[in-house]
Amino acid sequence: MPTPESPDVMPHDALIIGGSYAGLSAAMQLVRARRRVLVIDDGRPRNRFAARAHGVLTNDGKPGAEITASARAQVAAYPTAAFRMAEAVEVERIDGGFSVAFADGTRTSGRRLLLSHGVEDVLVDIPGVKERWGRTALHCPWCHGYEIGGGPIGVLGRGDHVVQYAATVAEWGQVTLFMDLDVGLSPEDAHLLDRRGVTIEATPIARLEGEAPDLSGARLTDGRFFELKAIFVGANVRVASPFAERLGCEMTETPMGRVIKVDAMQQTTQPGVFAAGDLARAASNITLATSDGMIAAHALFRSLVEEETAVAA
Repeated sequence: MPTPESPDVMPHDALIIGGSYAGLSAAMQLVRARRRVLVIDDGRPRNRFAARAHGVLTNDGKPGAEITASARAQVAAYPTAAFRMAEAVEVERIDGGFSVAFADGTRTSGRRLLLSHGVEDVLVDIPGVKERWGRTALHCPWCHGYEIGGGPIGVLGRGDHVVQYAATVAEWGQVTLFMDLDVGLSPEDAHLLDRRGVTIEATPIARLEGEAPDLSGARLTDGRFFELKAIFVGANVRVASPFAERLGCEMTETPMGRVIKVDAMQQTTQPGVFAAGDLARAASNITLATSDGMIAAHALFRSLVEEETAVAA
């Protein structure tokens, strides 16, 4: 293994852009292998709008920021861990690795790159959704459905997955699916929704009402009012940074939007570049992101060892 005293060695074995669940999970594995890791984070996790995280083993009901702070402290206890709380604005491949530029004009470099900066939710353009996002306007029934406590729930979705989405949400309340019937509904889909007790409403929602972030219901464009305790919105996502595409990584389409294409070990289509978390999968939650980070770290570590042993030979 190259030593930090070598005059031509890069300061870090791995640069991790995104210090939330996937990034910190990867960092933990790598620093336990005594690798020099820099975690770069701008402090804007996707789940910052939600008051608490649910369905996370040993951390159920804790605020996401609390979970992240605890994980960061555990990683920071290792001597080869470093953190930079700043926005990365540019990434480029250089001889021997990668260079990252920051908003203040400084740069750093590392042998491998892990992208774990997540995605941004692209919300529907309906008044009242944005100010309730993460509280009563939600995207994940597994994360927030239980806390609603039953009762009337709306589902607003787009794309081919909306029927399955509504059928799933129906486990946690009495669902009204707001959808354009002009797009068509197959007999199989109609049967599924009927068996799950889902009502379909074709008239569009004009706005959400109530004292935000609370929700009293949805006002339709024809003036009718639907009482709702919460509404699940099938928001699309976009990768929160253009780094992957600028580096030449292939992207792939999912029902939720374009994400980075990776293999089973979280390796992108570009050598030395790995991706983990929401930006590299369709289904997303804290547990999956943590698992992806661990897998990516092991693959990244193996690539370092292969390079070092090849040079030694």
